[in-house]
Amino acid sequence: MRVITFGEIMMRLNPEGYRRFVQADGFEASYSGGEANVAVGLAQLGIDAAYVTKVPAHEIGQCAVNEIRRFGVDTSLVVRGGDRLGIYFVEKGASQRASKVIYDRANSAMALAEPQDFDWDRIFNGADWFHWTGITPALGGFLPEICLEACKAAKERGLTVSCDLNFRKKLWTSEKAGEVMRELLPYVDVCIANEEDAKDVFGIEAENTDLNSGKLDEKAYISVAKQLAERFGCKKVAITLRTSISASDNDWSGMLYSNGKASFAPTYHLRIVDRVGGGDSFGAGLIYSLANGYDDQKAINFAVAASALKHSIEHDFNLVGVSEIQTLAAGNASGRVQR
Repeated sequence: MRVITFGEIMMRLNPEGYRRFVQADGFEASYSGGEANVAVGLAQLGIDAAYVTKVPAHEIGQCAVNEIRRFGVDTSLVVRGGDRLGIYFVEKGASQRASKVIYDRANSAMALAEPQDFDWDRIFNGADWFHWTGITPALGGFLPEICLEACKAAKERGLTVSCDLNFRKKLWTSEKAGEVMRELLPYVDVCIANEEDAKDVFGIEAENTDLNSGKLDEKAYISVAKQLAERFGCKKVAITLRTSISASDNDWSGMLYSNGKASFAPTYHLRIVDRVGGGDSFGAGLIYSLANGYDDQKAINFAVAASALKHSIEHDFNLVGVSEIQTLAAGNASGRVQR
């Protein structure tokens, strides 16, 4: 199984620990991006994962490539060019103080990418699965066109296509997102969303749900998934379910819908170390499980367990293996020391 992921990799800068931006006298540097996170997560699970992006042909661009390559991701398809690597700043929240993200990614190498940068015949040679997120077309420029070209090329070659809607209001409006994603979603076999994406992008809203209070009605999401599947022809729709008690404590679950049936995973109570990348770890777990022929219940259990573990790991990458995830999915959540 060979999986291709496509998107922007950035440098992440965050104050040490739980300091606020205004307290910082230094920043930790790491590298991340929605699709890069998925590629690393898949590589940790033993999947042949290749990442496609564009980075500057200088040392900082190479640092980003080196970081994902050291975790087993194939970087041979990365394109060099442009002047800058995108940056984002993270202030980790705690208790009732929310986390904050500030982007500095305008005019990045990836945002200014052009269609001729990517040879999809070469990229998809020997591939079985193509994954991207709504963040990539949200960067603007030629990227909506490039994503459409990639999806068409993937479907022509018989690849399974997955997409995490990943709506980012700091990158584009709901109206623009809906306009672009309506053209792209018909090529998607596996659609991944959270409690806000379907509403913000397509106006599909779960009833009896208050995102601010953390009140979730799981059964309302069956209707959301059904509408996404029927409107765009997606074979499977996965929805992550997060009840936010505070920035430090969340309840975390998920649902997988296909063929008119919904399967719900157990709910985990999370004490959060770092929640950025949680959705991407879910995506990697879901791709792994579906690619390995898991039935829907086993697949959603695996994906939710994988992402539950990610919340305990600093920075964006989910650095856990199959056996750890299977242990948690089987019910062992004690956290006892392994000797």
